[in-house]
Amino acid sequence: SRSMTSDGRRTGTVGYNVQTVVDTKHHLIVEHEVTNVGNDRGQLSKIAVSAKEAMGKPGLKVLADRGYYSGPEIRSCDLAGITAYVPKPLTSASRKKGLFTKRDFVYVAKDDVYRCPAGERAIHRFNTVENEMNLRVYWPSACPRCPLKARCSPSDYRRIRRWEHEHVLEAMQRRLDRSPEAMTVRRSTVEHVFGTLKYWMGSTHFLTRTLGRVSTEMSLQVLAYNLKRVMNILGVARTMKAMRMAGS
Repeated sequence: SRSMTSDGRRTGTVGYNVQTVVDTKHHLIVEHEVTNVGNDRGQLSKIAVSAKEAMGKPGLKVLADRGYYSGPEIRSCDLAGITAYVPKPLTSASRKKGLFTKRDFVYVAKDDVYRCPAGERAIHRFNTVENEMNLRVYWPSACPRCPLKARCSPSDYRRIRRWEHEHVLEAMQRRLDRSPEAMTVRRSTVEHVFGTLKYWMGSTHFLTRTLGRVSTEMSLQVLAYNLKRVMNILGVARTMKAMRMAGS
């Protein structure tokens, strides 16, 4: 194992990051992967696509926590026929300062402008690239004389950045707004599985070393979990029958 830096706490944890996809109906582990990357931001689309293929479904709904929020990852899911539900992290610098956030600015697609909280139009000024993402930058001309400026930005103008595929994120946010129970379902699904596995594995969790061996150890744990879960659902006799039919 190696020290993995967590973006949230800026601290290092010596260990591994286990990714799992769990179905909401039977709580079976559909897909899993062991990584030594400390954050989850780049993990969503890869394991979601693997789960979709493993289940043989033309489409899939995937619920994930805020740590998985990444525009490119969510768009990759969308292109693969996977409907993602990932809430946006509450890390806005403006929010922490008590200022208006980007969500307070309404995008008017037909005019390609944003309407600010004061009712002014923020128009497109130029394009830029940040973190390999193509962005359009907007701001209103009325900022210097705006009566709400103290609640908006200490800069001369409040700039709003819009990703070229922002509509994918906006569509996902609308889905989340219509599904307030989504994150409760997520917690009651995957966290239960992780709790069970950690209980079985004990305080030291993994007993082997190196990524390959730890991945094998995790696969055995997942196999044991799924077998026990299936036996709880079907009973031992029906499970044995299903296994014999699958092997024939």
